[in-house]
Amino acid sequence: MAEKNRYGQYFTIRPIADFMVTLIAHSRDSRVLEPSCGKGVFLDSLAEQGFSNLSAYEIDASLGTSHSCVKFSSFLSVPTSEKYDVVIGNPPYIRWKNIEPELKEELERNELWNKYFNSLCDYLFVFILKSIEHLEEGGELIFICTDYWLNTTHSASLRKYMCENGYFSEIYHFREAPLFEKVTASFIIFRYIKGKVGQGSISLFRYNKERGLPTPQELATRSCFDKEEIPQFAPKERWVLASQAQQVRLARFEAACAKPQSSLFPADETLQPELNRIGQYCDIGNGMVSGLDAAFQIKDTAGLNPDERRALITVMKAKDLSPYINKSTTSYIFLQESISETAFEEKYPHFAEHFRPHLEKLARRYSYSRQIPYWEFVFPRNQKLFERKEARIFVPCKERVSNKDYFRFCYAPEGCYPTQNVTAIFRKPKVRESLEYILAYLNNPRVFEWLGYNGIIKGDIVEFSEAPIASIPFRRIDWQQEEEVRLHDRITEEVRAYLHTSASAHIATIHQCFNLLFHEAN
Repeated sequence: MAEKNRYGQYFTIRPIADFMVTLIAHSRDSRVLEPSCGKGVFLDSLAEQGFSNLSAYEIDASLGTSHSCVKFSSFLSVPTSEKYDVVIGNPPYIRWKNIEPELKEELERNELWNKYFNSLCDYLFVFILKSIEHLEEGGELIFICTDYWLNTTHSASLRKYMCENGYFSEIYHFREAPLFEKVTASFIIFRYIKGKVGQGSISLFRYNKERGLPTPQELATRSCFDKEEIPQFAPKERWVLASQAQQVRLARFEAACAKPQSSLFPADETLQPELNRIGQYCDIGNGMVSGLDAAFQIKDTAGLNPDERRALITVMKAKDLSPYINKSTTSYIFLQESISETAFEEKYPHFAEHFRPHLEKLARRYSYSRQIPYWEFVFPRNQKLFERKEARIFVPCKERVSNKDYFRFCYAPEGCYPTQNVTAIFRKPKVRESLEYILAYLNNPRVFEWLGYNGIIKGDIVEFSEAPIASIPFRRIDWQQEEEVRLHDRITEEVRAYLHTSASAHIATIHQCFNLLFHEAN
């Protein structure tokens, strides 16, 4: 069972610990370290599998363990002159803001932390790096942890260090498998070798079970994984769990979205090209927050008076959206006028009656430290953006991609509003590319693949708040090129036709046009 305390502890289940011990290539008499042993699950497994030269550290003495090799002190305080052939375990994960004061004080005195990290970094980073420092040449580091650090900006120094001091032999990607109770995250087990870099490819094992934990037999035979080989990681590139062919496609996609380089200065091949991104050409805003959607949705509008009808807005919810076209809309009550409760009930009698069953829950809404009448949204964020007299694009704020190969960027006409589970995208003024072109581009499979490796992903869920949408590379049109202008106009026409007819032939033509824009064969 997984438990969490102030030291960032998520305890490993025994089948996973047993599996990780089987990954050790060193002999049974090798020196093995467990730097955060918790209740001793790895030590139990190591001992049962014949490893006897064991050492371990645990900062939380309250956990207790029957193993005499455990020292109840902080691993970060251990001199790096202590060397091992194998380091194995489940390192603690704590964001800086959640680190206990005594641990922060220790970090501030720690040489490795001060050399490689700062207060934007997580406790996990220094734990991984210090573990490598304790390895002999040719030693193995076998850890289970979340996979977010493979790509985040703040772990760049850790990734550079790892590229310069060794290489990965295997990575087991479990995605959203429930390895830890009440934790929704994407986990990996990795085996890293300290020593000469650039040793062949990385064997990537992707978890292929749709639900549940792997059995010991499935782990032993690797039948719960699909295996492929991916290139070794490089220090100045993003670490993505993608095959060589996929990485080539991603690089080609980004190259097509790169900004032209100035001819006055030679290109620096060591730097990543600067990309055109959606955020430069679109205004993006997360939807408004009612605080209790069920209270503001109104289905029967037949008997409403004129004031009440004017107080309705049309909302597209996440469940209403599909690629390009929405399935339905919902009417919401949206009032923002200074009025007393008595005046509200007189002017909007049907609304007052509608709200009555919800009053208790409305009173408990999070109110952002303000007094908010029950008939008002608690946070009408980005309202001015949504009132713009133009069409817009909606997308669910979160999209599970484990069972689909598309996102739901949807056309929304002027006057449609998003609530908190939807993000809206507007074309910036003076941008020449049409909204229809932008819509088709966002629904293109190239964008889906890029976001699958570069988006903000938790488990199998891709997030679509403002920042991740703004980061999407954008294929601008070269308006001096007649063929590109023709393709842009054709895509625009086909999108408009599809919005009107829903005929799939239009989508096929749109894909053909993008293939030509990206100079790829149809």
